[in-house]
Amino acid sequence: MFFKELYQYRSLMREIVAKNIKIQYRNSVLGVFWTLLQPLLTTLVLVLVFGEIFKSNRAYNFPLYVLTGRLLYEFYSQSTKRAMRSITGSASVLKKVRVPKYIYPLSNIISNFVTFLISLIVLAGFLAFFLLWPSEKNPPPVINHNILFVFVPLVVLFLLCIGAGLILSTLAVFFKDIEYIYDVFCMLLFYATPVIFDIGQQSNPALIFALKINPLYSIVSMFRDCVLYGGNQLPGFAGWPFNPHHLLYSLGCALVLILIGTLAFWRKQDKFILYI
Repeated sequence: MFFKELYQYRSLMREIVAKNIKIQYRNSVLGVFWTLLQPLLTTLVLVLVFGEIFKSNRAYNFPLYVLTGRLLYEFYSQSTKRAMRSITGSASVLKKVRVPKYIYPLSNIISNFVTFLISLIVLAGFLAFFLLWPSEKNPPPVINHNILFVFVPLVVLFLLCIGAGLILSTLAVFFKDIEYIYDVFCMLLFYATPVIFDIGQQSNPALIFALKINPLYSIVSMFRDCVLYGGNQLPGFAGWPFNPHHLLYSLGCALVLILIGTLAFWRKQDKFILYI
């Protein structure tokens, strides 16, 4: 029933996705070029600010390390925030036209995924640069057949965003303050992913546990294994593209969030019109 309905409204979803991408850069001089420029500039700033702070015992390419973490975190953050506001922001349409309401958070996540895929061009440029001009401080990435599995963490991340987006979009209808709370949560999540430091440099067991229960940590670790390290680095899984424990944990979290989000959205969607 769900997929039949989704197929029926596929044209509407395409229009919403296209509109979201156009609106994102509507008043920008550089337009969609900001999709490439923004991750480049923010990565350079993070490298300049934190490069010296987290340089001890570093055996990896710090600019690439930061860029891979920043790209995935930014997609999660932006897609879930826009999904959260999708129902309240479409109040005028939902009050006049009867359409499946889940199309709006889903369309916002898809439109952000499209811009995220475009931004991966910056990562490709960084990889090419350090392959051609490596240095002792920034060694070249290990590129081999395991890079073909990079789609796995991206799919898991997409599913995680859908689950979180459905939950947030439901909460935002009834609790307006959730937007401000979630902004603070995302700020904490940036440091818990981790984007700018290596969890292996931490010695506090409680802190390490707190970081590892974050599913974004597992997703980013899998992505880095495929793109930077040429596969999993831990003993016991030699030859694997990434740690299978990271896959099972992050996928499990994503599916649980989708289940909770779907149930919450389905049970409350008929009341949306009374609050938006």
